Amino acid sequence: MRARITMFALVIGLGPASASADLEIHKDYSLSDAVWAVTTVRVKSNMVDAYLEGIKKTWLSQCEVQKSLQQVDDCSILISELPDSGDFNVVLMTKYRNGEMLAPDKARYDAFVAKVGAAQQKASTQQAQRDYPAMREITGEYRLRALTMK
Repeated sequence: MRARITMFALVIGLGPASASADLEIHKDYSLSDAVWAVTTVRVKSNMVDAYLEGIKKTWLSQCEVQKSLQQVDDCSILISELPDSGDFNVVLMTKYRNGEMLAPDKARYDAFVAKVGAAQQKASTQQAQRDYPAMREITGEYRLRALTMK
């Protein structure tokens, strides 16, 4: 009985502490202007190299063009050292200067197509549509901002 009373008192005593732990944006932390578009992909473990070869020709080459046009700040590919564990084993990340760079924009699109070339863009799309479904499953799409605690 005494143990129950002690446990009850402990729970009641900790209740107010958890309620006062709420953080407020701009007061307790801030978010970056930069936005990371993150795609998690589950690639068949025996197809990772083939998938990366295709990604180099499509996603990464187009990202390099976007970087040269200052439409994106950076692109990264992460792969798992344990390809058969978890929900994904490849992560594709694109860093945008701010959320506005994610919005549709005709001038940015026209500049991209002019630099990549409509034929190359179409070939990349066809490869992705033809080859990727047999190799991978997209498991998530995220838009993330860095958080800085104050």
